[in-house]
Amino acid sequence: MDASISPNRLSSEIFMYQTLEVERQGSIARLWLNRPDKLNPLSLLTLEELIAAAAELNKDSALKVVIVGGRGRCFSAGADLGGFPKPEEAGARDAADTGRRMADALESINAVTIARIQGWCVGGGLVLAAACDLRVASADARFSIPEIDLGIPLAWGGIPRLVREIGPALTKELVMTCRPFDAAEALSAGFLNRSVAPEELDKAVDDLAAAINSRPAFPVQATKRHVDAVTANQVGLGRSWSDADSLLAGLMDPECQEARERYVKDRQKS
Repeated sequence: MDASISPNRLSSEIFMYQTLEVERQGSIARLWLNRPDKLNPLSLLTLEELIAAAAELNKDSALKVVIVGGRGRCFSAGADLGGFPKPEEAGARDAADTGRRMADALESINAVTIARIQGWCVGGGLVLAAACDLRVASADARFSIPEIDLGIPLAWGGIPRLVREIGPALTKELVMTCRPFDAAEALSAGFLNRSVAPEELDKAVDDLAAAINSRPAFPVQATKRHVDAVTANQVGLGRSWSDADSLLAGLMDPECQEARERYVKDRQKS
């Protein structure tokens, strides 16, 4: 099936990409990361498909809510760096910038976006969730930002988005220490709108989507755009254009390479 989504074909249908699945029922869509066997990694292909899906969803003016989730037991295990070009290869800079463009594309979806989070939400997956308007997680969800342990900075516009959601001090701590944190802490920090029992996750997400969907579209859109305009001035997302260069620098640094190797070995032992 063609990966593109035609606006006049969106009602009550399912559309498959190679790594995503898009469902549409009325004015609510569901955008699924669909590699559950791999814990929904954000490969270069997945990032490009997310950008394309966001653009296609934006063609439908009747769409009011988009729920973003991950199939299986995990929201996303984060970036799949293995499929990216090496820093010295052609196209490396463009590839390194794809995650930022993905987060910008998700944030630019006209409809209100709700991240549905279960299991692990790691690194780039956390940036994806932060690019959504609202976030609901299972109480047993776990969050981690392991980039510095991997010898790279948190890129993809992750720093300004985290500062926006949880503040500068906690952003520094979580990114610098790489310590995992749970849904209760994410809720108290303001990253989550709701944390519910695992068996209540779908109902909580559906109820929130229905509450937004039942309101008139114009003031909902005006509120989303107003809040986004205010916070864009506060955190300066436009500065993230250079994240790709910092990411490449981390991939080329010898000390960072040693850190990545230690991280991979430690993970293989555990």
